[in-house]
Formats: sequence, structure tokens, C-alpha cells
Amino acid sequence: MGSLVKKKSGDDTLSESGTESRESSSSGSGSSCDDSTEEVKKVGSRSPSLLGWPIRKAEVSKKISLSDEMNTEDKTHFDDLKFKKSGAIVSEIDMMKERFAKLLLGEDMSGSGKGVCTALAISNAITNLCATIFGQLWRLEPLPSEKKSMWKREMEWLLCVSDHIVELIPSWQTFPDGNKLEVMTCRPRSDLFINLPALRKLDNMLIEILDSFINTEFWYVDQGIIAPEADGSASFRKTLQRQEEKWWLPVPRVPPGGLTENSRKQLNHTRECTNQILKAAMAINSITLAEMEVPESYLESLPKNGRACLGEVIYRYITSDQFSADCLLDCLDLSSDHVALEIANRVEAAIYVWRRRAHSKPPVNPSRSTSKSSWGMVKDLMLDGDKREMLAERAESLLLCLKQRFPSLTQTTLDTSKIQCNEDVGKSILESYSRVLESLAFNIVARIDDLIYVDDLTKDSDKLIISYLQSV
Repeated sequence: MGSLVKKKSGDDTLSESGTESRESSSSGSGSSCDDSTEEVKKVGSRSPSLLGWPIRKAEVSKKISLSDEMNTEDKTHFDDLKFKKSGAIVSEIDMMKERFAKLLLGEDMSGSGKGVCTALAISNAITNLCATIFGQLWRLEPLPSEKKSMWKREMEWLLCVSDHIVELIPSWQTFPDGNKLEVMTCRPRSDLFINLPALRKLDNMLIEILDSFINTEFWYVDQGIIAPEADGSASFRKTLQRQEEKWWLPVPRVPPGGLTENSRKQLNHTRECTNQILKAAMAINSITLAEMEVPESYLESLPKNGRACLGEVIYRYITSDQFSADCLLDCLDLSSDHVALEIANRVEAAIYVWRRRAHSKPPVNPSRSTSKSSWGMVKDLMLDGDKREMLAERAESLLLCLKQRFPSLTQTTLDTSKIQCNEDVGKSILESYSRVLESLAFNIVARIDDLIYVDDLTKDSDKLIISYLQSV
């Protein structure tokens, strides 16, 4: 029993010792785990990259990929812009080639040499460009950026010819040894040097005037689609007599009380500025046309005397002692621009008939069988020459008064003949450029006048309504 007890106690001792050893080992392992955890925490606190480097690497790689994508998109966008820009440059070059090809061919695409001269080709190109960009200027609004850039770009192409039109003037050149030598130097031709910068300035001023019509108090309504009950435009359609002949133009509209005082003041100022531009363009155009040579074809088509040109009624008035251009125009039927243009053509023809005969030379070998002496014939010729010069001056004053009454008068037969037969490229540029600016300025003034008319009509109608209500 004792042995057994000892044995059992030994087993218990062994079991206890084993348990203790397991507990000690477990406690040792626990302490080692705690130590390792604390060490890991310490290490992690000392170098956090060791624990978070896969996540940071993924974020960095993601950022790199996003930056690469953005760089790729930016590069693609830049390449697209570069391609578009190069494409625009190529298209402008092609357009310029086409324009100058037409100028060189004289608008004869067959190339057979039957085209017009260079001066007329440039004149037609400027006229057609103005018609394409501005047309008849239906509304007072800024010009679209595409049309504005097209106008400036192509006008520069057409006007660059004037940079090579020069004249030679004498000047002195001094050498290092003090000797002087008279040489001929080039400078821009005087008419182009004076008038072309002025026309460019007028051009820029007209574009600025159109650009100023933004955030306006007025608007436009198309006549074909307006509803009388909705906006009351039926009354304007009856009373707006200014647009009866041009029914396609939109009707300007203003607020019920009319334009404000500041807007009306600014509108009147703009009209005055545009009218001054119109006068300047007309002056340059008339001077340029006057300097052009009269074509022989026009002189050959004139009648033999002034009576045949003017007709009996005008000839009797213009040869009377009590002549007055204004009184004569008051007696004539000038109901339309067409009639006024016909009278202007007849008066202009009479001027050149009288001037040609006034400056004609007497015959070299007069016939000896004539009853008058040579001195008598010369005296009669001198008297006839003075009389014809006086009649020509009266006809010029009549023509001037007629053009003042009809400022929108189109080109006369003589003007058209001069433009068609002119071969001076410089004069052709000045005439066509001034003519298109004159047309543009006139249309702006006409649209402003239509707007002022509608504004006055609106304010007058409001006054009538107020007076009627007060009377009631």
C-alpha cells in the first residue's frame, strides 16, 4: 500500500509537475507572445512603412496610373488642338490660293485669257466679299466672330497688293566722304498713302459700332411670323412706311414706354458718328472716281448736243437767265430713285458734251468761201465756248443738288463705265473699298432711323392714350 501510495503520489507529483510545466510553458509562451506583440508594435511605431507598404504601393501605383491617363488625355487634347490649328492653317492657305488664282485668271476659270483685268477683278472681289459678310444688314447687332475674322483676313489678302504700288521720287544720298548723289527712291503712291489708312480706320470704326449693339433695349420681330394680338405689331406694319419697299426686313420693337433717355441719346450719338463715316467714305469714293479717266466708249455713245441729252424741258430751264438748281428739281418729277438716276445720267452726259465742244479746236484751214472773216469765226467760237462752259457748270450744280437730295443714289452710267474700264489697280482698290464702306455705313444709318421712327411712334401713341384717359 505504501508503495502504491508512493507511486500514486509520484504520479500526482508527475501530473502536478506536468501541469506546472504546461502552465509554466503556457505562461512562458503567453509572455513570449506578449513580448513579440509589444516588439511588433514598437517596430511598427518606429517604421510604419513595414506594415503599410503594400497599401501605399497600391495607392502610389493608382496615382501614377491616373496621372498617366491624365497626361495621355492632355496629350491627346493638345494633339487634337494642334491638328485643328494646322487644319485651319491649311484651309486658309487653300482659300488664299483660290482667291489669288481667280485674281490672276481674271475670273475666267477656263484660262483662255478672256477674263477681266486685274483692277476689275480686285474690285469685284471686294464687292462680293462685302455682300457675303454684311449683305443688307437687316439688324443692329454685333457681327459674328467667324464673319468678322473672315472679313479682316480676306481684306488683308486683297489689300496687300497696295503694299507694292510705289512711286519714284528724287532724293539725295550722302557718302562717307561727304559727296552727295541724287538717286530715285521708292515710297507708297500718294493717293494710297493718304486714303488707304483712312479707309482702314473707317472700317474698324464701323465694326466697333456694330459690336456696341449688345444688351440693347430693342429687339426685332420678323414680319412674316408675327402675331398681331400677341405683340401688337400690326399697327407698326401699317404705319412703318419706311419699310414698305423692303418688306423682308424685320420690324424693330421697343418697350411699351419706348427707349430710355440714355439709350436714345446713345443711339443718336451712334447715328451721328456713322453719318460722319458715311460722308468720309463718299468723299474718298467721289475723289477716286473723279481721278479715273473717262472711257472712250462712253464719250462715243454720247449724243451730239446738250439738248438731246437733257430733253426739252430741262434744257429750257438750264439755259434760262433765272436759273436755280433747287427750283428746277422742285419742278421735276422725282418720285423714285429710278427717275432720279435717269435724270442724273442725262445731266452727266450733257456736262461732258458741253465740255468736249467747249475745248474743241477750230478748224485748221477754214473755207475761204465763208461769208465771215477768220476773226469773226474765232470770236463766235470763243463765245460759244464760254456759253458751253457756263452750261456745264450749271449742270454740275444741278447734279450736285440731285445727289444731295438722293444720298442713296446708285452709280451712274459714267461711274459704271469708269469702274469697268479702269486699269489702275490702286484706284480700283480705293474705289471699291470706299464704296463698300459707304454701303455699310448707309445701311447702319437706315436701321437706326427705322428704330428711332418706331420709338417715336411708340412714345406718341402712349401720349395719346394718356391724354385720352385724362380727358375721360
